[in-house]
This record gives sequence, C-alpha cells and structure tokens, in this order.
Amino acid sequence: MTSQLTFDELGTPLREITFVVFDLETTGGRAGEDAITEIGAVKVRGGRVIGEFATLVDPERGIPPQVSALTGITQLMVTGAPRLTTVLPAFLEFAAGAVLVAHNSGFDVGFMKAACERHGYAWPKATVVCTVRLARRVLTRDEAPSCRLSALAALFGVAEQPNHRALTDARATVEVLHRLLERVGSVGVHSLEELLAYLPEVTAAQRRKRTLATDLPSTPGVYLFRGPSEEVLYIGTASDLRRRVRQYFTASEGRKRLREMVALATRVDTVECAHPLEAEVRELRLITAHKPAYNRRSKNSKGVWWLVLTDEAFPRLSAVRAPRDGAFGPFRSRRLAEATAEVLLEAVPLRACAQRIPARNPSGTPCALYELGRCKAPCAGRQSVTGYGPAADAFRRLVAGVDTEPLAVLAAQLDALAEAHRFEDAAQRRDRVSSLVRALDRAQRLAGLAALPELVAARPDGSGGWEFAVVRHGRLASAGVARRGVRPMPVVDALVAGAETVVPGAGPLLGAPAEEVGVVLRWLDRPGTRLVRCDTPWASPAGAAGSWRGWVTLADAGRDQYRDAGH
Repeated sequence: MTSQLTFDELGTPLREITFVVFDLETTGGRAGEDAITEIGAVKVRGGRVIGEFATLVDPERGIPPQVSALTGITQLMVTGAPRLTTVLPAFLEFAAGAVLVAHNSGFDVGFMKAACERHGYAWPKATVVCTVRLARRVLTRDEAPSCRLSALAALFGVAEQPNHRALTDARATVEVLHRLLERVGSVGVHSLEELLAYLPEVTAAQRRKRTLATDLPSTPGVYLFRGPSEEVLYIGTASDLRRRVRQYFTASEGRKRLREMVALATRVDTVECAHPLEAEVRELRLITAHKPAYNRRSKNSKGVWWLVLTDEAFPRLSAVRAPRDGAFGPFRSRRLAEATAEVLLEAVPLRACAQRIPARNPSGTPCALYELGRCKAPCAGRQSVTGYGPAADAFRRLVAGVDTEPLAVLAAQLDALAEAHRFEDAAQRRDRVSSLVRALDRAQRLAGLAALPELVAARPDGSGGWEFAVVRHGRLASAGVARRGVRPMPVVDALVAGAETVVPGAGPLLGAPAEEVGVVLRWLDRPGTRLVRCDTPWASPAGAAGSWRGWVTLADAGRDQYRDAGH
C-alpha cells in the first residue's frame, strides 16, 4: 500500500509551469548523422503564449528531394540562413528553465542533444514531456487509433493544422498539449510531478521509493544514490535536494539506465552546499573519486589531451596526456587535439612528420610537403636548427597570448581563397580558424585563472544576500553565503581563513582539473559577479586570442565576406 502524498509533495501546479513546446525539421532521421534545417518553439504558461522562437538553419549539406517534398524546405530557403553554431545557444537561452515538450520527443530531443555534444554545449537537465506518450496514456484506441500530430489535431479540432513546418507544428502541439492536460485534470493530475508520475514508465515500485527523499533537506547540494552494497550508483546536483531526488521516484524518467539505477538504490546520501557553484564542483570531485556506474561524464578528470612541442632539435607538435609548461589545451579527445594541430601547421611552419631529426648531418629525403612549400626539409639538412627556431617560438608565443600573427596568416589565406572565388574552401577554412581561436581563447582564460594564487568573488543570491567563492589556482578552496542583513566582509575573512590550501602543480593549469577550472570560470563570467579581492592582477595579454572574438562572432553568424560572396 502506497503512502498518501503530503501537501508539499503535490509539487508545482501545472498553471505555474513554463512549457517550451518545440519542433524540428531535419535532413533525415539519424541524430548523429543528419542535420537540423528548422527550429520552431512556443513558450506557454498558464495557457497563454508568452514567446515564440523560429528560424531556418543552414544544415551545411544537401537536403534530400524527398525531405524537401515533405517539408517544403528547399536548399534555396536555407542558403544564407544562420548556422546551428549561432542558432543553438539562442534556442538554449529561450528554453532555459522551462519544461520541454515535443511530439515524439525522442526524435527532437535526440537531435538537440547530438547538436549540443557536437558544438560543445551542455544539454540542460530539463524535464521533457512527450505528447505522443501522454496521448497514448490519456486516449483510448477507439478514440485515437493514431497518435500522429495531424490525427490528434483533427481529433481536437485545433486551429493550427500541422504542415511539417517547425513553428506551425509547435503551435499545433501547444493546442494538443492543452487538450490533453484538460483530460488528465479530470483524474486528479494538477501538478508537474503528478503529470510525470501519471505517465506509464513510472512503476508502482519506483513511486514507493519516494520515501528515500522524505528526510532530505531543501537546500543546494550533491546527492549520491547508493546500492545494496553501499556502492555509489549515481551522483548529481540540485538547487533543492529534496525536490530533485523526489523526481526520480515520481517522474517519467526517459533514460533507461537511470530507471535501472533507481530500482537498485537503497539509500540517498547528500552533501549540503552553500550555493550551486560549490555543488557543481563537489559533484565533479565525487564523480572522479567514486566513478559511479550510472554517470557518464566527468569520471576521468585527467582524461584530456594537450598539444606540446617535443623535446628535440627540430620540435614538432605532439598530443599528450600529461600537460607541461607551454602546453596548449585541454582538449576533450585526441581527435580534437590532432585536428587543431592540423590547423596550426597551416599558420606555423613546424614540421608535420614524426621522424626524429638529428641536429647535425641529417640524411633524410624531402617529402611532398617540401615540394608544396609547406616544409623546408630539415630532415635533409636544408634548414638548420637556428633557422627552424622561429617556428617553435611562434607556437609558444601564440599559446602564451603574446602574439596572434599566426591567426593573421590564416586570415590572409582566407582572403586569398575568397579572391580566387574558392568559396567552399574559404568557408571550411573559416570554420577551422574559428575553432582554433575558440580553443586558444579558452586555454588562455583557463590558464589565466589558474595562475592566480587567490581570488575572492561574490554574486548576489537574489534575496538581498551574497554568495562567495574563494578560488586558489583555479580550484574552489572555500564557499559560503552572507544572507540579507549579515555583514559580508567578516564572512569573507572567515572563508579565506578556513579555505583549502592549494599547492600548484605542473602545466598551464598548475595541476588543477580542467573541468573544475572551467566550472569556476563560467561562474565568474556570469553577469553580476563581483571581485572582492585578488592578490595578483587578473588580466589577459593584449595579444591573446580574445582579441579575435569579434572575428569569430562574425564568422559564426555567417555574415563575413567569404560567406556573403559565396551566396
């Protein structure tokens, strides 16, 4: 027999929930291989539309004729449209904090997750409602033999008839959602938690386990699901521990591995934190320490790659795991590191071969790159150690943020390609240069933060108080809050006095985990963050890659001269 929900467990009323109903049009049905051609989304709350988002997207590939016949979206229509690199962050901002709704959500969410992974964005931990699954739960087979969007629109007589265009279909899905919510309201489903629990994937056994969340605090922190042998199964963060953990037992969790995890769980431990930054950092550290079977990310904080110059007479670029001073990175994979090295070699005249060349009397044979003018053949004695030195120095100066001349070389190559009307080659080169600039900018900003012995920063907590972070060499050393009415500086002094001692290590990040430095930097970059004190000036060199951000913005938006000339 299941226990009755208490009043505060009834959750958030559906009328107070902000839904973002979205739809995608694509070049095909495979999220990992096909591309998005259109995004349409409608933001609704309390039955009212409060915003819309709609754009065509350049898929950067051809649209199959049968797809154009179905959607009406032709190659000409998407030519000149913004690319996904520009559209994706705008959509994520539009949908931030909302419950996502889609008709056959597995398709649309699958494409968005693949896009986030491909472009380096974290997929938000959003609740997702699928109107297909909800319709199958609410409607009988006699009433709705088919749950296709067009069939449901006809059944409910909605005003906006779907036509395989993203915004129109999203509007139709909004009306279908509202009609389905009217149906579930008649059976006592009035809150988001009740709606999710009403969907069929949540079993009675899962709902019974909600007692594991009964005594949890309603504070920010980290939660750890433990199994029958006390092993840590899964680790996550929450701004409200009790509410978040309870969702695992009442929500229709779409990820099969987490439904399996919940079935195994016997206890939930928590670590209360001062604010979300501390929770996110502690989550990273705990995942690295425990390596839970059901977590997919952050299990190996040292599993990143770096580009370094080899220690030899004629140094070359090499992808390595262990960073050292002067290394360029971090990169999530060896493939990304090596792809970046290929772009660098187009601007910095380092040799591309892997052979070891002696400083004296080399006896190799020049390769094809020598014939193409891309290598001066030190292997054959046609370039001395002294003559090769400036190439290695150019790489070091670029990585250190002292000189961006190699980027100017790449930009000049783009000009030459455009003037020769080789627009497709120019577009590919532009994208590769943009990726290089972003990688350099991120690396230099992470290294700049890691170089600071101590920094204290504050953010308003939204209630008249302050959240504080003490950062030492890129690591969170202490965190705390000063609630409204509490004098902040004594709190800061106490946090500094009790902060973790951080001994710097080797490499650009001085031994700090790259992912943790990135989390701290994002928190510091958010609007409203203030520096309370910093014992060493925090600055970026004038020659850092950050001076090229405007160029990258134009390139990503597709407004630069190469794209315009090509179309």
